[in-house]
Amino acid sequence: MSAVTTERATLLIADIGGYTDYMGSHRMTLAHAEVNTARMLDRMVDAAPGFELVEIEGDAAFLSRRVGTSDDGAVGEILGAAVAMHRAFHHEREYVVANLCPCGGCRQARDLKLKFVAHVGDVASQAIRGRRKLVGIDVILAHRLLKNTVPIPEYVLLSEDLYRTGEASVPGDVREITPDLEGIGEIRAFFVDVADLDDPPPVPPASWSARLGSTFRAVGEGLPYMLGLKQSRGRAPSS
Repeated sequence: MSAVTTERATLLIADIGGYTDYMGSHRMTLAHAEVNTARMLDRMVDAAPGFELVEIEGDAAFLSRRVGTSDDGAVGEILGAAVAMHRAFHHEREYVVANLCPCGGCRQARDLKLKFVAHVGDVASQAIRGRRKLVGIDVILAHRLLKNTVPIPEYVLLSEDLYRTGEASVPGDVREITPDLEGIGEIRAFFVDVADLDDPPPVPPASWSARLGSTFRAVGEGLPYMLGLKQSRGRAPSS
């Protein structure tokens, strides 16, 4: 039997927008989209070392960070992680687009966007065969926040519980929405455009050798998907 513990944690979901259209239906496009998305997710997770990866959920990375006796500083940590992950995502996206493969899974990567939702709350942690699983109403709330009415493609959306712990540290034009979450009801949440948080340097053009390397990687790692030896990750359901 595995032990169950309860803890206070900040929850961060980095979600790649446009994923469903990007995957397409052609076998090569699907295979290369799987490989390219996995690479972007890997770079994003590596860019947020202060957070623990809970799970890769199809086109999204679900991360958490334990908080101490106070939630102070949680907003700053979330925004810092979002900026770092956003930079890593766009850098890898440009690397993918620069390869020489003409399929939709490579060419259409330029249309992908990245959004974030974040919340703070009490979660139950359960270890099953060495893997950590988080459950509880606050985990559900964080995932339900992905379905919202934010009118811009790249943003950080903070639940009111999280926002109120450090609202003064959120720069830019902060706007409020009141999503009606299934099974939870109407809540208040606040979002900011990622562009207001960071002014990233331009991504340098990929060298010829880097473009060839990216092409061969997409072809080689995509082959098991094309042959049916590996299955698409799909998207995890929001509980």
